[in-house]
Amino acid sequence: MKIKTSWIVLGVVLLLFVGGCNSYNGMVTKEEMVKKAWGQVENVYQRRMDLIPNLVNTVKGAANFEQSTLEKVIQARANATSVKIDASNLSPEMMQKFQAAQGELSSALSRLMAVAEAYPDLKATQNFSELQAQLEGTENRIATERGKFNEVVQDYNSSIRRFPANIFAGLFGFAQKGYFEADKGAEKAPTVDFK
Repeated sequence: MKIKTSWIVLGVVLLLFVGGCNSYNGMVTKEEMVKKAWGQVENVYQRRMDLIPNLVNTVKGAANFEQSTLEKVIQARANATSVKIDASNLSPEMMQKFQAAQGELSSALSRLMAVAEAYPDLKATQNFSELQAQLEGTENRIATERGKFNEVVQDYNSSIRRFPANIFAGLFGFAQKGYFEADKGAEKAPTVDFK
C-alpha cells in the first residue's frame, strides 16, 4: 500500500512539474512576442522622430511661417523622446505616459500641417511634399504596429490570467502589460461645417 501511495504522489508531483514547466515556457514565449511587438512600435515611432527635424527645417525656410507652431513641434518631440519605456516595463501606467507624450507630438504635427496649408509656396516645394507623404505613411505604420502590439498583449494578458497558469504567473512574476488606447475624445465624431 505504501509503494502504491508513493507512486501516486510521485505521479502527481511529476504532473505538476511538467505542467508548470509547460505553463512557464508558454508565458516566456508570449512575453518575448510582446517585446518583439514593442520593438516594432518603437521602430515606427523612431522613424517619425527622424522625419521631424527635416520637416521643421523645410518649414523654417518659408518666410513668415508661424514660429510658435514650429516651437510647439520641437518641444513636443523633445517631450516624446524623454518618455522611455523598457520592454520589460510595459505596465498600463507607463503605456499611458508614453501614449500621452506621443499624442502631444501627433497633435503638434497636425497643427503644423494645418498651418502649412496657408503657405502655397511651402506646399509647392518637392521636399515638403515628400516629407509630408513620408510622415503620413509613418502614421499609418504606427497605427498598424499599435494594433499588432495590442493583439499580442491581449494574448499574453489572457494567458497569464487563465487557471492554472495564473498561479505560475504569480510565482514567477509575470505581470499584465498595458495596451494602447484610443485618444481622448476619439469616441466623438468631429463636427464638419461647410459654411
